[in-house]
Amino acid sequence: MSQFGNHDDRPTKTVELSRSEVTHVVMQIDINGQGRLFGGRLMEWIDEVGGMTAMRHSTHEVITASVDNLTFKAEARLNDMVVMIGKVTHVGNSSMEVRVDSYRENEIGMRTPINRAYLTYVAVTPEGKPIRVPYGLEVNGPGEEAEWQGAEKRQKLRLDRRKEAF
Repeated sequence: MSQFGNHDDRPTKTVELSRSEVTHVVMQIDINGQGRLFGGRLMEWIDEVGGMTAMRHSTHEVITASVDNLTFKAEARLNDMVVMIGKVTHVGNSSMEVRVDSYRENEIGMRTPINRAYLTYVAVTPEGKPIRVPYGLEVNGPGEEAEWQGAEKRQKLRLDRRKEAF
C-alpha cells in the first residue's frame, strides 16, 4: 500500500475509476481573429471535464473552487479535434484536485499536448453546502504518488495566497 492517498475510514476509488475523456471539434464560434481556439473556450471545456471527473469520484454535485497552473503549450485551430482527459490527483475532506490534460489530435490519432490545468472542486449537497467526499483516493505507482505530492504542495500555495489576497 502506498504511503500516499487517503488512509481514513472511507472506501477508496482508483484514479482510473473517475477518469473522464471528452473530445471537441474546434468550430468557427470557438476561434479568434487569427483562427486559433480562444483560451477562454478551452478553459470552459477544461472546467466541464474537471467537474465531470470530480462528480464521478465523489458521486455528488461539485462546484469549482479554484483553477491554478493553467499552462498553454501549443495552439489549436479551426477544425482541430481537442481531447481533454481529467484525473483526480488528490482528495481532501470535501475537496478534490483534478488534473486536466488537453491535446490536439490529428486525423491519424496522434496527440500533441496543448494545455495542462489543475482545478479544485468541492462536493456539495443539493442546497450547495460542502459535504464530505465519500471516497478517498487509492494512489498506485510513482506517477500517481508524484501527483499526490504535487497536489499537497499546490494546496499549501493556494492557502498561502488566500492569506495574502482574499
